[in-house]
Amino acid sequence: MERVAHALTALAAEIAQTSAAIGRPVVIDTGRVADRGDSLALGQPGVWSPNRSCRMVQAADGWLAVNLPRAADRLSVPAWIGCREAADVWPAIIRTARRTPRRRLLDDARLLGLAVAGVGEVQALTPEAPTVRLAGGAKSRGLRPLKIVDLSSLWAGPLCGGVLAQAGAAVTKIESRGRPDTLRESAPGFFHRLNGFKTLETLDFQNAADMARLADAIDGADALITSARRRAFDQMDLSPERVFARNPGLTWVAITGHGWTGDGADRVAFGDDAAAAGGLARLTPAGKPRFLGDALADPLTGLAAAAGALRAVAAGGGVLVDAALARIAAGVAAQIAG
Repeated sequence: MERVAHALTALAAEIAQTSAAIGRPVVIDTGRVADRGDSLALGQPGVWSPNRSCRMVQAADGWLAVNLPRAADRLSVPAWIGCREAADVWPAIIRTARRTPRRRLLDDARLLGLAVAGVGEVQALTPEAPTVRLAGGAKSRGLRPLKIVDLSSLWAGPLCGGVLAQAGAAVTKIESRGRPDTLRESAPGFFHRLNGFKTLETLDFQNAADMARLADAIDGADALITSARRRAFDQMDLSPERVFARNPGLTWVAITGHGWTGDGADRVAFGDDAAAAGGLARLTPAGKPRFLGDALADPLTGLAAAAGALRAVAAGGGVLVDAALARIAAGVAAQIAG
C-alpha cells in the first residue's frame, strides 16, 4: 500500500480543493479509503489477491491475472480452456495456461465474459480520467445542491458517489430490483460505508413506468455515475446520444474495466485483475508478479472519477468522464516507476 499512498494523497488533495468550490470540502482518509478489511475476510496479497478470487497465472509467453469472483465464472472455465468440470478449476487453469499463448487465453476469456488480464498490458502516463465532450454543457443550477444519479455498484462507482455526497450533493443510488448491488449481501457494512450518505431507491428496469422515472431522474441530474458497459445502456434506450440530447449539461461518469470505447469496451474487469493489467504489481527476485494490495484499481478509480466529476461539473458539464479501472491503475504504476 505504501507504493500507492502518494497517488491516493494527490487525488485526496484535488478532491478537497474542487469539492470546496462547489459545496463542502471533502477530507479523504487515505488510510481507510482503500481498506475494506473490516467488512471482508482478506488475506495477504501475493500470488493470490487478498479476497482469493484472483490469481497470478503464468502463460506460455507471459503472465495473467485470472479473476473468478462469481459462480458463473467458474462454470465457464471448461469452455475457456477445454477442461472437464471440477470443483477446483485452478489446477487445470495453471496446467493449461503454461502451454498456451497469452493472447489466445485473453481473447477466449473475453468471448466468455471472464475477467482475465495480461499483467502490464495497459499503459498510461497519469491516473487522470479523460473526458469526451458530447454536448454543449453550461448547465445552470443556481445555488441548489448538485443532483447526482448513481447507477453504479460494487466499489469504484459507489465510492465516487459517496465523495460527491460528502461534498453536499444530493445523491440518489438507484438499483435494479432484479440485480441489486451484490455488496448488500456480501459486505453490508462496506455497502453502508460507501452509500450511507445517499438516498436509496429500487426500480424495475423491465417496467416501462419505472424506466420513465429513471429517464426523468437523469434528465434532472447534474451528474450520472455508472459502472456498466455501453451496450447495457443502449439496450435500455439510454444511449449517450439520447441522454445528452435531453440533458446537454449532464456530466456522465462512466466507470468501466477497460474503457467506454475502443478495443476494450466489451471486456469485463474487477479491481484486482484491472490493477494487474495496469502494472500495479510487485515482482519477486525471480521476476514473478505478485499482487500489491486489495483490488487497488477500485479505490484509485473511485477517487479519480470523483475528481473528474467535480472538474467537469464546475466547467458546466456536457461531457463523459471515461474512468477505466485498468487505465487509471496504469497511470498510478507509471508514477511509481517514475
